[in-house]
Amino acid sequence: MTQPAPTSPSPGKRMLSEQVHAHLRDAIMRGHHAPGDALKPQDLAKEQGVSLAVVREALVRLVGEGFADRLPNRGFAVPAFSDRRWQEIAEARRTIEPVMLRMSVERGDVDWEARVRAAHHRLARTPVYAPEEGEYYSAAWAEAHRVFHRTLLEGCGNPVLLETFDRMWTASELARRWSAHRNPGRDGVEEHRRLEEAALARDADAAAEVLVQHLTRTAADLKDGSAPV
Repeated sequence: MTQPAPTSPSPGKRMLSEQVHAHLRDAIMRGHHAPGDALKPQDLAKEQGVSLAVVREALVRLVGEGFADRLPNRGFAVPAFSDRRWQEIAEARRTIEPVMLRMSVERGDVDWEARVRAAHHRLARTPVYAPEEGEYYSAAWAEAHRVFHRTLLEGCGNPVLLETFDRMWTASELARRWSAHRNPGRDGVEEHRRLEEAALARDADAAAEVLVQHLTRTAADLKDGSAPV
């Protein structure tokens, strides 16, 4: 006897799950759910006016993206800012991205140079904070920041490495936001300017060194001290 094919979620349920996922992701990134806070499906379902199944599906997606933890017999929670994973991700980025940047400096053409210049210009001209978005940096700046870093590395011409960068960038999003919040006096504008200048000067050694320093500072802001985010 043949087994019936599994039914896929209805379009309505998928849309609800997308909306709840986007809402929770945004709330976590803006600090509405603090590091280490429990994410209780029952409470979230009531708050959003949706079923438990919809909320659980959204939470499972957040776990896969690194925005939530699934705890044995304890449900879900926002990761802690002192979690070892942030240092492990930083170590991976410090290992891989300087190599990619060296490759970009060596292989990048004039079009790559123009894209780097344009991406840095947009980043420098985008306000870091927007009053309506709270005390964490704005969505527009976050995207300009991602595009600048990715554009720097795109000159490497290796799609496998770029896919690895994309995964690490997503996994480290919370660390970047919490790091910036813990060290508001950090001069990110100057760090990005030095990155652009070294890359476009075709100085692979200097560019790689600046990038390592840039990535190390982000992780250090979460590791040092004990003040809450």
